[in-house]
Amino acid sequence: MKNNQITLSDIEYSNRKRTTKKEKFLEQPEDIIPCSKWVEIIRPYYYNSKQGRPPRDIETMLRMYHLQVWFSLSDEGVEDSIYDSYAMRKFMKIDFLTESAPDATTLLKFRHILEKNEFTVNCLL
Repeated sequence: MKNNQITLSDIEYSNRKRTTKKEKFLEQPEDIIPCSKWVEIIRPYYYNSKQGRPPRDIETMLRMYHLQVWFSLSDEGVEDSIYDSYAMRKFMKIDFLTESAPDATTLLKFRHILEKNEFTVNCLL
């Protein structure tokens, strides 16, 4: 939802009477996690998009990585969960009208960059 366009899903979910525990949990990190700081730390080690497909946004990948760790999901599991869960899609700030969730292989490559440069789970969380 990077373009802040309201979708039919947003309208539908805004009329619910109750917020899920997962949704409440995923709204808290916005105030706690210094994503912009971590993005700048990771940027020098991230892909340079001179050839091939342009890389996904670092913040998007970082958010996907956090979901994977917090919910103990496999690469494929977190990709599926983003498509299945409104709360996770909202946390990822993805608008399915204009983009798709990063695929499992993209997440795998992102994790390898973090591991290679010793950005451990404890370092980023």
